Amino acid sequence: MRATWKGAISFGLVTIPVQLFTATEEHDIPLRQVHEKDGSRVRLRRVCEVEDVEIPYQEITKGYEAPDGSMIMLSDEDLADLPLPSKKLIDVLAFVDADSIDPLMFSKAYYVGTSDRAAAKPYALLREALTQSGQIAVTKIAIRSRESLAVLRVHEETLVLQTCLWPDEVRPAVGVAPEEDLTIRPQELKMARSLMDMLSQDFDLSSLHDEYQEALQQVIEARLQGVEPPHEEEAAPTGGKVIDLMAALENSVRAAKESRGEPVSDKETEAEVRALPARKTAKKAAAKKAAPARKATGSTAKKTAASPKEAGGKKTTAAKKAATKSTAKKTAAKKTTKRASA
Repeated sequence: MRATWKGAISFGLVTIPVQLFTATEEHDIPLRQVHEKDGSRVRLRRVCEVEDVEIPYQEITKGYEAPDGSMIMLSDEDLADLPLPSKKLIDVLAFVDADSIDPLMFSKAYYVGTSDRAAAKPYALLREALTQSGQIAVTKIAIRSRESLAVLRVHEETLVLQTCLWPDEVRPAVGVAPEEDLTIRPQELKMARSLMDMLSQDFDLSSLHDEYQEALQQVIEARLQGVEPPHEEEAAPTGGKVIDLMAALENSVRAAKESRGEPVSDKETEAEVRALPARKTAKKAAAKKAAPARKATGSTAKKTAASPKEAGGKKTTAAKKAATKSTAKKTAAKKTTKRASA
């Protein structure tokens, strides 16, 4: 690797000559801007807006536009002579716990290597001190004419310098998260923790890769060979509003178990096919249907429960009918007796 910066770490009265190496790289496939009509490259040219002519890079300098629109010229000498106390020096300011700095502040990472043999022992001393204490060193450094906050930490027996944003460069998160008072049920939290455990088992970060870049490479190779690029079927949309959070969590746990080849009990399967709003609707519908039935039952009871007067009237009528029948029987019996005498 080629060093991108050379200087020294100032650790109290100890000075460690070091050099920095870029610790990360991106594997983006470079794509050029071309003219769609003929495929020729499209290039950006530096043109002076006053003279309307292209100017060479040597004639370009930096400038600051004042609020009134005037331009203040700044030469390379002006920028080179800025009073940077951390120029060519990694100045250790303090040692703090590793979790005291939010990762949101972290920026670019550099491997720190020694620049001569004499730096080996103080380098190892600082590395072991950081490892045993579990702390990181807060530093300042100037890279490419810009002073940055940075931290020194240990990664695989190597010191790493991680540049950071300044505290006032991190925006506050006010108003981003939901502000309403939400109640999380214990069973929901338990199911969420269960899902977290399932997704964390046998996880290997090194197995992850950029699927987009791989697919793009396949398209490029297909075009080079003059064949049709592969087309993957679009996944079915899984969006929509979450109706039952517990059902969604349980379904996620079941899917995670199935993907790992673990058995899923019938109880777990049955617990996931519930929809709380549907149950509420069914109850309301049943209530609506039961209401007329209750009304009909009430009216029937009213009709059945007659007043005492009506009840007495009905009994009197029935008695009259019974008396009429008995009288008719007696009359028929008398006529039969007379006929027999004659």
